[in-house]
Parts: sequence; C-alpha cells; structure tokens
Amino acid sequence: MKLSQKQRDFRNGLLFALPWIIGFLALSVYPLIASLYYSFTEFNAVTTPKWVGFENFQDVFHDPLVWKSLRNTLFMVFISTPVNLFVALLLATIVTRNFKLKAAVRTAFFLPSVIPMVAATMVWIWMFDPTYGYINNVLSLFGVQGPAWLMDARFTKWALVLMGTWNVGTTMLVCMASLQEVPTSYYESAEIDGAGAVRKFFSITIPCIAHVLVYQAILGIINAFQYFQQVYIIVTANSGVKGGSAAGGPENSILMYPLYIFHNAFTYLKMGKASAMAWLLFIVVAILAVVMVKVTAKVTDSAGRE
Repeated sequence: MKLSQKQRDFRNGLLFALPWIIGFLALSVYPLIASLYYSFTEFNAVTTPKWVGFENFQDVFHDPLVWKSLRNTLFMVFISTPVNLFVALLLATIVTRNFKLKAAVRTAFFLPSVIPMVAATMVWIWMFDPTYGYINNVLSLFGVQGPAWLMDARFTKWALVLMGTWNVGTTMLVCMASLQEVPTSYYESAEIDGAGAVRKFFSITIPCIAHVLVYQAILGIINAFQYFQQVYIIVTANSGVKGGSAAGGPENSILMYPLYIFHNAFTYLKMGKASAMAWLLFIVVAILAVVMVKVTAKVTDSAGRE
C-alpha cells in the first residue's frame, strides 16, 4: 500500500522523534508510575515490594521530621524566594541605567549564575567559616562579632538565604528585559505630573512588569520546594564538625523536605516512604502552581486593560 505524502511525513517525523519518545517513556513516565506504586508498598530496592496500602502515607503524617523538614522548606519558599526576587529586581534596575562600565557590571552580576553549584557552595562554606571566613572577617572590621553561620541553628537558614542572593543573575536578566519594555512615555507623563522616582517605580514600573514578577515567583517557589543540592553539600561537608548532623545540619535546622526524601530512600532504605513523600510534594507544588498561574492570568489581564 502506497503511503501519501502526509503519511510519509508523519512516519519520518515519528522515526526522528522515536529516540526521545523512548527515553521519555523509560526515564520519565515509567519512574513516575513506578514511584506511585512503590508509595503503597514496603520497598528497599533489595527485597520484593510488599503491598502495605496507605501505611507509608500514615507514617509520613506521623513523622515529626517530615513536619520539621516541611517548615524548613516553607521558610525557603516564603522568605528566600521574595528576597531573591527583590535582589534580582534591584540589580536589574541598576544595570538598566546608563553609566560607564555598564556591560562589565552586568557581567559581574550574572557571572555567579554560571558557576557550578557544587563549587559555589564549597566557596560559601569557606566564607561562612566563623574563624577564617571572609564574611565574619569583614564584620569584625566594623566591630561586629560574626556568628557561626553553619554551626548555629539560629543562623543556618539565613545563611542559605544569603547564598541565594548571590545566584540571581538569570532572574536579573529577565527583569532587565521586562524593564526595558516599559514605554518611556509613561515616565515622561509622570514627570510632568511631578512624580518622583519612588512614585514612578511603584505606580508605573511594578504594574507594567507584574506579570513577569509573578512568573518568576512561580519558578522560585517550585525551585525552593526542590531545594536539595546546597544543603546536601553543606551537611556532608560539615558532618564531622561538632554539633553538626549528617541528616540536616545543627538541630536539623536545614533538613529540607527533598533532603529528607533522599535520606529515607538511600540512607534508611525506606523507598516506599520516600515515594509517598515525593508524591505529596508533587501534589502540593501542583496546587500552588495552578493557583499562581491563575494569579498570573489575572495580573496579565489587568495590565492589558490598563
């Protein structure tokens, strides 16, 4: 049977896409379905999965470390994300102005974003060292006694927030692009009416780029719920320090939810429980994403009407 040109094109396109389709099914779809099944089983990757129903989910809700890790993660979601977005917007506002060496300043602000996270985190561990660290040495110049950032439970999460502000280059570029799209006629009209810089920023700039800020907030929240690599490196590097904990830092103060999933799966070999935790996280992030997408649509519609 002779195929038509349209059918041949479809066949050829399918053959070209087949490697990706196979990889997607094998590396994404199958693990997703398998984790859903394992969440209802007692499974440790050595023995055959044993069906236990909702026991893993009950264990999750009765585990105090789950709630501890969730509180730590929510701290990063609702504290670190707004701080990072504010810093990115501030840097974008600076680099959109005309001044000498503007290109060099943009490069300097963006450069930390291309540094591998492992290397960057190791540098920050050194900078946070209470004795030899650069941060405490600078504070001492002003007569301030710097804390033991990564060894004192009162400061560990704030140290992570400070680390996050260093890596906002990509968000800065997005904000910079959106700022450049704001019509200059708006600012000229505001100047005629006598508006100052602060009034123009909050009455013109913020409303015009609100949809971009909400979208970046969505990405930031999703990334915060997946906060893992930095804390894993920190607790691994500091596991031999007195007062440290291989599980989640001093007093588990930086035991993030994804890190606790990792420990359950590969340290305690409770892969069924880890799968249950992962699916609960997926549900929470999906709900938040849907809510924020609707908020973004409303913000965009409002900006369009204005």
